[in-house]
Amino acid sequence: MNPKEDLSVSVRASLLRIYLGESDQVDHRPAFERVLEAAREHGLAGATVFRGASGFGANSVIHHGSLWRISQDLPILIEIVDHEAPIRSFLPVLRALLKGGGLVTLEPVEIVRYGASHPPPANAERASQ
Repeated sequence: MNPKEDLSVSVRASLLRIYLGESDQVDHRPAFERVLEAAREHGLAGATVFRGASGFGANSVIHHGSLWRISQDLPILIEIVDHEAPIRSFLPVLRALLKGGGLVTLEPVEIVRYGASHPPPANAERASQ
């Protein structure tokens, strides 16, 4: 998706949601970091990682945030928005990274605005690198 596109008219796109646990690992690194890097390397329009306050998943164990616990395994949600074709072409990459763990959903969305609010800093890492 090109941020310079005129999106004064709404555009159909896809929303990819990836639900993970904070302690999930890929190659000895947090899984959410690897997914974020892979999405950027794949050239997707943008991604955001959210950390949940509590939740449970496939194992039905409720995970809570607490000041007294060091290892909390809180829920992590990654949202990626782009046109359907780039999202679908990313799914095999995601499958290979996660190797069966997590929950992945895909749904249609309507983009009503997209663009940078200000230029990135000169030293910012770019997706094209």
